[in-house]
Amino acid sequence: MIAKHEDIAVPEKNTACVMTGIGKLAIEDRPLPGEPGDHDVIVAPKQTGLCLVFVVDTVISAKRVNVNGQCGTLKFAAADGFDGTLQGFWTIPADFAYKLPTSVSLEEGALIEPLAVAVMAVASVAKMKHNSNVAVFGAGPVGLLTMAVAKALGARRILAVDINESRLAFAKSYVATDVHRFEPKAGGEDNMTYSKRCAQDLRDKFGFAERGEEGIDLVVECSGAETCVQAGIWLVKRRGICVQVGAGPANNLIPMSILVNKEVTLKGSLRYGPGCYALAIDLVRQGRVKLAPLITHRFPFKDAPLAFESVRKGKGEDGKMTIKVLINGPAS
Repeated sequence: MIAKHEDIAVPEKNTACVMTGIGKLAIEDRPLPGEPGDHDVIVAPKQTGLCLVFVVDTVISAKRVNVNGQCGTLKFAAADGFDGTLQGFWTIPADFAYKLPTSVSLEEGALIEPLAVAVMAVASVAKMKHNSNVAVFGAGPVGLLTMAVAKALGARRILAVDINESRLAFAKSYVATDVHRFEPKAGGEDNMTYSKRCAQDLRDKFGFAERGEEGIDLVVECSGAETCVQAGIWLVKRRGICVQVGAGPANNLIPMSILVNKEVTLKGSLRYGPGCYALAIDLVRQGRVKLAPLITHRFPFKDAPLAFESVRKGKGEDGKMTIKVLINGPAS
């Protein structure tokens, strides 16, 4: 995604962070981009945000080349045959550009992509109604942003569920009204029995009803864990909505009879669709979603391998928990 339009000096080299093998990264010089097409731009990445599966979301600055006043865009790079944003200069199509308002910083721009994932789940897929009670399973970056979008769009109560106390503490300080840590399974307890018990614990602890305005209207599952998928279906109120964002195992066992008897709507949400980027940017512009608190660590480009290692470990060299890790572009 293009954030700002600015002139860039003609480059002499294209420094890149290159995957040289499984789990191996190196800083190398790559060839400079060739002549762009009529609807392309050469961009200079300024900030790259990392997520746990090493899919990057990026904000970039660009010099316009033969694009009639447009700025370029980021093409989804998490697939074979496409280089990512960790390089000095890059030629990309300009068809889907979103220019950030001047009030939105480059660092905030680097988080628009995961925010758009949350917008997709809450606004586009669930079509969450104002004054809803929302439960989010998984308090990682996408889960936290899902809570933030729910709050921005008028949720009444937001319950964060996780197994990590530090993430729950952050969620409570960020936007969650309630937090809960799942205890480990009892000896010999199967997943379905455990998830049913956990859902009942949530009702008892927070006073959520099985129907009516005191029930959970919307569950957004962001962990992919089978027990959380199950617990969400057990927890949501009659005729409530469950949205699956977390990509877990290929096959999950769900409480089908409960899904049917409660007339629960179960939907999947993959990345983002039309309008999600625009709404995400607007929520930040209006100050309804705060992104800066999520940025816990920043790395210069030369330390990109360390940034990936910090994300993998879940904490930086300072020992602090990672939420969103940013890498500066080579020219920054």
